[in-house]
Formats: sequence, C-alpha cells, structure tokens
Amino acid sequence: MIALGADHGGFKLKEEIKKYLDENDIKYKDFGTFSEERTDYPIYGEKAIRAVQSKECDKAILVCGTGFGMSIVANKFKGIRCASCWNEEVAKLLKAHNNANAIALPGRFINISQAVVILRAWLGTEFMGGVHEERLQMIKKLEDENMK
Repeated sequence: MIALGADHGGFKLKEEIKKYLDENDIKYKDFGTFSEERTDYPIYGEKAIRAVQSKECDKAILVCGTGFGMSIVANKFKGIRCASCWNEEVAKLLKAHNNANAIALPGRFINISQAVVILRAWLGTEFMGGVHEERLQMIKKLEDENMK
C-alpha cells in the first residue's frame, strides 16, 4: 500500500495521482491535505512517512510545491530514503541505486502526465543491490549513529 501526503501546493496533483492509482488497482491511503487551503507540508509528510516507518504502508508518494520540503521532512525519519523527483530517469535511479521507499513530486512544476511517467518508472524499477546495498548499509550506520 502507498501512503499519500500533500500540502496545498501538491493537493491538485495528489488528487490526480489518486485517479491514476485507482485506474491501476494500486492501493493507497491518503493522509491529506484534503483541500487547497494553505497548510504546512511537515504535517502531511510526517503522517505519510510514519505509515511507511510503521509498515502500515510500503512506500510513500509526497507532493508539495517543489518536492523539496516533503523530501526534507521524509528524510528526518530513520529508514526513509526520499528525494524530489522531476523526471523519469531520476525516478529509475532513485529506486535502482537508492532503493527509495518514498518519492517527492513538485506539484507546481509537473502535470499529471509527467507524474505518471515518473511514478511508473519509480514503481516499476527494481533495486540493483550489490555496491548500492553496501552504500545503503553505510547510510544505515550513519542513521544509527546520528538519529535517535
């Protein structure tokens, strides 16, 4: 199951993403926001990411104006690997090299067609392992040392 989270800058794109997920029978849980009224991205990023961290959901799609704020929030949580993603190639590498369990999209800079291409790439790419797994273990060590 995918956790969804967005602020007001990502609300419209999140709603379009839900249609895409419904059409493709991909299960999700929407953690908000539920309107375009101004709000704060850390609230909804945290809710979605906690669902991944607790294993209620497998991964998260986060949307804010740039994707940067949401990715910063997501990466404050141990075990979460997230980046703002603006194109298909970066989405593939995000999964193949970093085994990202969250992706942040820029709601003000991409449309639903672009988001679908990005999400298909991210969801359809397998983690490569090997040297990339070794790097993830290095990241885990840093998390263990620096995150409570």
